[in-house]
Amino acid sequence: MTTVLDTLAGAATTEAPAPAAPSRRRRDLWTALAVTLPVLIVQAWNITGYPTVSDDEGTYLAQAWSVQHWHGLAPYTYWYDHPPLGWIQIAMLSWLPALFSSPAHLFTAEMRVVMIPVTAACCLLLFVLARRLGLARWAAGLGVLLFGLSPLSVGLQRELFLDNFAVLWMLAALVLAASPRRHLWHHISSGLAAGAAVLSKETMLVALPALVLLLWQRSDRTTRKFSLVGFGSAFALTVAQYPLYALLKNELLPGTGHVSLWGGIAFQLGRAGSGSLLTSGTGSNQTLNSWLYYDHVLIVAGLAAAVAMVASRQLRAVACAVLLFTAVAVRPDAGYLPAMYIIQVLPFLALCIAATAQVLVRTGLHAFPRVGLRPVRWAAVGAVAVLAAGYVVPHWYEGDRTAVTADANAQYDRAVQWIRADIPDPARTRIVVDDAMWLDLVHDGFKPGTGVIWFYKVDLDPAVAHGFPKGWRSLDYIVSTPTLRQDPNSLPTVEQALTHSTVIASFGSGTNLIQIRKIDKSS
Repeated sequence: MTTVLDTLAGAATTEAPAPAAPSRRRRDLWTALAVTLPVLIVQAWNITGYPTVSDDEGTYLAQAWSVQHWHGLAPYTYWYDHPPLGWIQIAMLSWLPALFSSPAHLFTAEMRVVMIPVTAACCLLLFVLARRLGLARWAAGLGVLLFGLSPLSVGLQRELFLDNFAVLWMLAALVLAASPRRHLWHHISSGLAAGAAVLSKETMLVALPALVLLLWQRSDRTTRKFSLVGFGSAFALTVAQYPLYALLKNELLPGTGHVSLWGGIAFQLGRAGSGSLLTSGTGSNQTLNSWLYYDHVLIVAGLAAAVAMVASRQLRAVACAVLLFTAVAVRPDAGYLPAMYIIQVLPFLALCIAATAQVLVRTGLHAFPRVGLRPVRWAAVGAVAVLAAGYVVPHWYEGDRTAVTADANAQYDRAVQWIRADIPDPARTRIVVDDAMWLDLVHDGFKPGTGVIWFYKVDLDPAVAHGFPKGWRSLDYIVSTPTLRQDPNSLPTVEQALTHSTVIASFGSGTNLIQIRKIDKSS
């Protein structure tokens, strides 16, 4: 079975392909650019309007601002919830949105412009990886289009999520591991890139066995041990910077009066589980259904293709990455499953589908071996391709159409503009908001940290609560948003501030309602 699949995929030998000739590299370059361009157009179009800004985006953006302006990892106490490399990269790219900024849009939404070069790099790396794994040029291009144009991708890859940066670095690590030249420095660089992926989002550790498998396959037998040691050393030394930072801060282990890396890890591993992925009604199952709502084709077809591609030596590492992420998601004692988890699987799903399509096309062509039947062969392949496109394109069209036309952040834009125009003396005002509009108010003159406050810090950060001796009466305004209203019972000061306040401005309706509320300190 393995031999058949590898032969059909154009990779019958187990040796790495020879370095590409200049003419082949030029054709690859133009093809990669041709398939990346439509992805970038769709991703960039209306990027500030859809999807609705999330609390996570605001958090990472505020932390990136802190790196730039306060030379710290967070505007509040950094408690090791995630490694910081992801938002450090956001800080490094923060100059880009200034070229397109508009006062009519929420700053958090405008900062999404930094994701365009990230997506571009991911598409180009995915194309190179596909070619190095033996996929034909058209199949590699198909993989990029599947990865970038899926409605699921368009929504999630636009957002300022750490997972998108982790995907970029992991794709770079895979490309280096699959280098046809097999240079030791390529394998060491692969370890460095893998370390950067994990420091961007720690859950990318799940894909590490697949990367090691690819490195094992592509390294020369005589120098394999040097490649593995070089890779492992580079990876370990890169990731070790994180605990070393905590150690130097005396925050590696729990202790009185300070946060710790161990405490952050314990929190992440001990978070209340969202239930089984396959049990109806659980949080994980609802997350799965939301993924399938946006695109069931990429998920279902990609998972089936991954199972098939395990039999192909050339694609086994990519298929294993899909299966490893799937196994973690469906494990019996599943913990918390975030909505952005699927981001890390998207490139591998797309590659598996593209590889399977190549196998099916070559199988179809080999079914009519005679030269005289060549038109029949291509007509059959073309008919299957049209049928597949006829099924997929209408589903994707509606999702992508929403992404390029919806204005999901209109209520946020209007709320920030109202605060800017109607709340006097921002430097002396204390206002509680969700993370998404925090940076806008900082730019408008509210004092960061104690003037404009992340809502959950009011109750959960002792350093912040210490500055409010009168509790909710120390606050002036609170902005009620969908995020802030999710679980007020766990935040008593926030709940009391909502109870003892009156609406002075309202934007949107239903679950998207945003209310600016003035706190009545005399009640």
